[in-house]
Amino acid sequence: MCRNIKRLRQPNRQPTADELHDAALQFVRKISGFHAPSQANEAAFNAAVRDVAAAGQVLFQSLHVRGAATEAAV
Repeated sequence: MCRNIKRLRQPNRQPTADELHDAALQFVRKISGFHAPSQANEAAFNAAVRDVAAAGQVLFQSLHVRGAATEAAV
């Protein structure tokens, strides 16, 4: 879909809030078709960015990566 969104999952750390926000912003821009929304759509656009970033945070907190303990020990 959007080749500019980088993979955030790293074996040694969780993504930062800024990284999640930036990825969410790119995603919402892509699916909405707006680079910068109009004043009338700004609240909905910003809420979508917050919701996508929050969903990403929940995802990363819930993931169980097989072999992660082995990778961290190395």
